[in-house]
Amino acid sequence: MNATATRTRIGLKKILFATDFSPAAEAALPYAIGLADRYGATVHGVHVRFPATYPVVGPEAMPQILEAAEEQAKLEAQQLHSMLAGVPHEVSVGEGDVWPMLNEIAGEQKADLIVVGTHGRTGFTRVLLGSVAEEIFRKASCPVLTVGPLASGDTDRHLEMKEILYATDFSQESLAALPFAVSMAQEHQARLTLVHVVGRAKVGELVHGEQYAESTLRQLRKLVPADAEPWCEPNFRVVHGPEAEKIIEVANALGADMIVLGVRGTQGGTGAATHLLQSIAHRVVTQARCPVLTVRG
Repeated sequence: MNATATRTRIGLKKILFATDFSPAAEAALPYAIGLADRYGATVHGVHVRFPATYPVVGPEAMPQILEAAEEQAKLEAQQLHSMLAGVPHEVSVGEGDVWPMLNEIAGEQKADLIVVGTHGRTGFTRVLLGSVAEEIFRKASCPVLTVGPLASGDTDRHLEMKEILYATDFSQESLAALPFAVSMAQEHQARLTLVHVVGRAKVGELVHGEQYAESTLRQLRKLVPADAEPWCEPNFRVVHGPEAEKIIEVANALGADMIVLGVRGTQGGTGAATHLLQSIAHRVVTQARCPVLTVRG
């Protein structure tokens, strides 16, 4: 990783907030508003309704049905305007699949960040939250801030972002998230902890475990430019165990306000979820007590 890249300040001018108006989705709203205030950004609120299933009726009844659908869309737009009244904002309401519409708006708006909440359910679901939230952070070209079901309600404290945890396995995908972790730490004058999790031990690793840990710590230290150390108070950790569980364990011990992860995009239609193992990012998001910022490598 070129150290110069990590000094680039990340600007947030356009934030997309995606919601289905559920309590889980609205838990992410204060983060969209708080970050917009902090960075002087505009928030674009997006609600995507599932395609309506209309009853079989005669042609004379269709105008009333379509008018009712239009009125519903207006009410939902008004609700979004009310939710985002405290910041400069725009809203979009539409019908269809969530990700295609959100992706189109993100491209048009040149979005710098997408903010979503998730209830953490697994398996196929057609609501915004759950598997669709995972689809968003796998496919989005900009960073995605996901607020999981266990995230603390102490939003004001998390928005101060005094403790940021960045997890890496030194892959290209995980290193793509490093500039965002460093920039967030710089912007918020936060302490930045870099952690590498050693998963299942291979033959010979236990014999040279101490040397491996020391070598890995040196790699972690090289990721933070020297001129960043005075303001981000970097810490470095090498831990052993299941990746997701250990990331959460370290985050909880630190009282982290944000976890930063690099993720891989979809591959072959199935999608690899993270730079560590397929289910790591999903498990971290759904178990974290703080928001998780994912960056697709």
